[in-house]
Amino acid sequence: MIFRQLFDSESSTYTYLLADEQMREALLIDPVLEQVERDLKLLAELGLTLRYVLETHVHADHVTAAGVLRQRTGARVVASRLGAPCVDLQVSHGDKLEMGAVHVEVLETPGHTDDSVSFRVDDCVFTGDTLLVRSAGRTDFQNGSASALYDSITRVLFSLPGSTRVYPGHDYKGHAISTIDEEKRHNTRAAGRSREDFVHLMNNLNLPPPKKLAQAVPANLACGVAEMARTPSAVA
Repeated sequence: MIFRQLFDSESSTYTYLLADEQMREALLIDPVLEQVERDLKLLAELGLTLRYVLETHVHADHVTAAGVLRQRTGARVVASRLGAPCVDLQVSHGDKLEMGAVHVEVLETPGHTDDSVSFRVDDCVFTGDTLLVRSAGRTDFQNGSASALYDSITRVLFSLPGSTRVYPGHDYKGHAISTIDEEKRHNTRAAGRSREDFVHLMNNLNLPPPKKLAQAVPANLACGVAEMARTPSAVA
């Protein structure tokens, strides 16, 4: 499998490229609009065709490149059944996508937002804003729920094998990767906390709103571009 971890410094967003080496087909997880040319250039350099764009949730801190990439490559946009109506393929917990040797399992992990999902690929999990390295996504907008996030982290993600590599959607302190075992032991928001303690902590972070909140959410409900509404299909 071909793998690349890419970074947008303005929003501190990680984008992930995964591809099947034999079929030369690729997917991107959480691409950023301002990085479209970078991502298309990398795909061309590696001789890859973009087949899927996967979104972990409707983002509030950057505008997605999903719609533009769909227009320019024909890729299908994949996201939660509870998320943006513009996607091509709605997914739910336990659904699977196959792209040659790349097998993606969908894990519903609400809490940061009600539509948050994580994507498990082999011994890796791409957690979006649900589980960050030594942290966790805020829960104070977009139908967020600290209680739901606690369950997503402790019952879904922390139930994965401890050696599972954690690739977050953002990082603000220079971390690129962790493992489930590390986060179970050292995550400052979740490790060793009771539900009550976690909910109290998350409900009292008093963080300022994301700078692009008013722009990003409506744009991302349209996959980052102004277009006619789509009727998405669902994975059975």
